[in-house]
Amino acid sequence: MVDAQCILMIEDNADNADLATWMLEDAGYCVTTAQTAEEGLALLDKNPYKLVLMDISLPGMDGKQAIQLIRANEQQKHLPIIALTAHAILNERDAILASGADCIVTKPIDESLLLSRLEEMIAQAV
Repeated sequence: MVDAQCILMIEDNADNADLATWMLEDAGYCVTTAQTAEEGLALLDKNPYKLVLMDISLPGMDGKQAIQLIRANEQQKHLPIIALTAHAILNERDAILASGADCIVTKPIDESLLLSRLEEMIAQAV
């Protein structure tokens, strides 16, 4: 079983996943990564996580679809979700938030912004 203080990051780009993992681990967080939404959802079903970082552009099921499935799950519907995306267009932002994401952090990732949002989301979830 994963440590209940862990964060699940669903990100298909290995370089982005590595960079975000280093940022989070340097800040004291435990990180589990998944490369697809399907893999991430399977991990969520088996392990408790404090928060999900969800890439939106994923192979197969995209991040918005995965967020909707998380929100539809009774045990996971209140889990904080931060969407990670390179798409900063207004319509896309609206669609991401409408899917159930709590907030959006755009790529390239600003470390201080990511950590600030993450701390806010975890504090609100307690």
